[in-house]
Amino acid sequence: METRTASSENGNPKIAREDVHSSFGIRVIAGSPQTEAWGYYAQPLSKAELGGRALWKTLRQGIDRAYQRAMVSSQRKQALRELAPALSPVRLAPVEVRKDTVTARFEEDPRRIPIKEVLSEAMNITRQAKSVSPEMRFAFLMMATGLTRELFFSTEGTELDQAYALTNATLLVVAQKGSAIPESFIDHIGGHGGWEAVRGKNVYNKSFLDFALERARDTAELAGAEFLPSTEKPVTVVTEPHFNTLLVHEIIGHPTEADRALKMETAYAGRSWLLRRLDDNEFGKQVASPLITAFSDPILEGYGNYKYDAEGVPGRRVTLIEKGVLRGFMNSRETAAILAQEPNGSMRATACHYVPLVRMTNTVIAPGDRNPQDILSEVEEGYYIVNHRIPSISESRENFRMSAQKVYKIENGRLTRLYRGGGITADSRDFLMSIDAVGNDFIVLPIPNCGKGQPMQVMRVGNGGPTLRGKARLTGEYAR
Repeated sequence: METRTASSENGNPKIAREDVHSSFGIRVIAGSPQTEAWGYYAQPLSKAELGGRALWKTLRQGIDRAYQRAMVSSQRKQALRELAPALSPVRLAPVEVRKDTVTARFEEDPRRIPIKEVLSEAMNITRQAKSVSPEMRFAFLMMATGLTRELFFSTEGTELDQAYALTNATLLVVAQKGSAIPESFIDHIGGHGGWEAVRGKNVYNKSFLDFALERARDTAELAGAEFLPSTEKPVTVVTEPHFNTLLVHEIIGHPTEADRALKMETAYAGRSWLLRRLDDNEFGKQVASPLITAFSDPILEGYGNYKYDAEGVPGRRVTLIEKGVLRGFMNSRETAAILAQEPNGSMRATACHYVPLVRMTNTVIAPGDRNPQDILSEVEEGYYIVNHRIPSISESRENFRMSAQKVYKIENGRLTRLYRGGGITADSRDFLMSIDAVGNDFIVLPIPNCGKGQPMQVMRVGNGGPTLRGKARLTGEYAR
């Protein structure tokens, strides 16, 4: 992995660094046939360990340690079987053996961009963002461009060599009007590719500078807005694609990761409202409006784009919800075997020295056929929810509270008063069942900081969808 990273605050330099990082991970299945278990070993690699005999010695030691850990786990399983009969041996769903090379796609090679240019761009962006309005108090940008190469080999015979380039940035802006409570906003831009993403070849079709200036102006405008009032009962809400990016991430994406649904990984609200037990689940049942279809697809352009996962399985589209009915989960080879599904290539790790987990890819709500303006114009009284901020999710994600950057009152089909400091709350099933209109304005947006696992793994994923109309209660953060 080779990256160039720089950050700037109000036009001043903060960080500028070039990193080269290598690591490896080994997974082994071993033990008694009735209690076979995983063993895992991983470590970073120094330059001295990257060649010849030194590398082979390190890998040999890693294989031995992974095997020893598998044997110990198998023995513990055997000892606990009377107390926990669910401790079954590891079984993997079969997959086709593959040999393939996947080259990175870029126009401007990230490895050839001078770190001074990365820092200069970051400084220029924050300097101009800070200057858009007298209300602007703070502008911070962290940006990076880099290339990652992954090698995968299995004893089944699969051999893969895949590389990808990524260029991205995270922006934080803060504005304040007089002595009022400050308004802040964090947002992300980027995509697979090289330095060309900075100049506008990304999902927004905007340069990083134009993106930052737009977000800064929005935040400065919001600094003088009223705070959103809460409501006791559900009201009509129209949620736009940026807000729905986080919505689908939290109440559809994570609950349809099979390891979470099966309670094999439960950190950070890690269970699923869609599968309580193997004999108590929502498979084949209505969990959303018939207008809602959701899927996860690593072939789509987005942060979750890749060809093969960390088990050497080709990534493919997984239909999660079809016309409101639960149809499937993202899985690993092990969870696919448990659920009697085909492996769909959803097992990934942040880096080679982390244990792979089932992760979202580009997980989205499919587009409908309605014009978003028509969806708004039909609302006599309601609220337009714009741009996601922070989620609060229950343990099994069966209900949520999600804040927005801004909210507009809808009166007689028109946007009127602008609010800040609020969002919506609802039961996940109730909200999805309430959807009565789905727009045609589909987009996949970047989520660069999806956290999962212990120790925490931060993964880049894509989420999104179109405009939706449904019912939820308003939640005001500072409403009087």
